[in-house]
Amino acid sequence: MTEKMLKKISAQFPLKELSCGEFAQQKVSGMRFQIRRFQAEGLGSVSEMRAVGFFGLMKMDTLIITPTEKDMPLYSYDRVLAMGNDTLIFELYDTLLGETALSGLEKVKETYQELPDHDLGEHWYDDIKLAVSLSKKGKKVHTVAFDKCTIEYLEAYLKAAKMAADCDADKKREKASVYVEGLLKNGGPSTDVFKKGIGEEKTGELFRKVLFATKV
Repeated sequence: MTEKMLKKISAQFPLKELSCGEFAQQKVSGMRFQIRRFQAEGLGSVSEMRAVGFFGLMKMDTLIITPTEKDMPLYSYDRVLAMGNDTLIFELYDTLLGETALSGLEKVKETYQELPDHDLGEHWYDDIKLAVSLSKKGKKVHTVAFDKCTIEYLEAYLKAAKMAADCDADKKREKASVYVEGLLKNGGPSTDVFKKGIGEEKTGELFRKVLFATKV
């Protein structure tokens, strides 16, 4: 799915792939990670992470957009296939400098409101997570609908980005850093896995320089 998503992004904001150095291939806690990163012309940083583990019984895809050229929220997509369950998570974080119209994303969320919700519980970042975020958890029977939702949600984000105001890249990175530094300090599912596997220093480098590109 992330390959389709990258093509969608590239059609609107041409992608240039950048080196991930030592982080391109990682094996952590029984999971094999493949990581790529891109610069999206006119938008900002895009990173993709694919993970497979437990003899192929668990697969996880992640796609992150850290907008630095358009005043849009930080965008995080996670998809997990494991134990017969299909989990779809879109989280948008408030890294806005001004106001941006997100009505298209709200419409997509409403369209798929009947799909089974996934309660993520309470987290330290809830106060900066936007209400337009969504999380769903179902079975194989829901996969086609989840795929459709994924593409429509991304398309709505990209459409909004086209209309969003241009902005100062340094100020946007500062706003994104609030979330990224919070992750490194307070933890999270993926953050904790990497901290345990490669240590805090390397995890910080991975998050700041590759996945979220808040340090250049």
